Amino acid sequence: MNFSVDIVSVPVADQDRSQAFYTGVLGFALREAEALGDGRRWVELVPPAGGASITLVTWFGDSMPPGCLRGLVLGTDDAHAAFDELRSRGVEFLEDEVQDAPWGQWASFEDPDGNGWILVGPALE
Repeated sequence: MNFSVDIVSVPVADQDRSQAFYTGVLGFALREAEALGDGRRWVELVPPAGGASITLVTWFGDSMPPGCLRGLVLGTDDAHAAFDELRSRGVEFLEDEVQDAPWGQWASFEDPDGNGWILVGPALE
């Protein structure tokens, strides 16, 4: 069998607010926005470099409340440049600067609902 991660569901309270953050601040592209009925919408976004898309979901209720997702990794080839650019766009990082680890450079932040992301770049050589 051959598998890939295609879509990650990100639980949010307000799809419009979250879409504005992911597209306007993080630079994701809108792949699809369709009404599902019963007031629900499918909002699918793709990161700038491609890969798995995310969908902004509001329908999982208590089993997946807004802000419960942690540890999503946003990869970059230059963690310092991405950190500075995202900070200039209003992202509030949980660290004051990019952290160095043997496996790479990283800094963490949250989306407007509190879903946790980790910006990760390659290790220093």
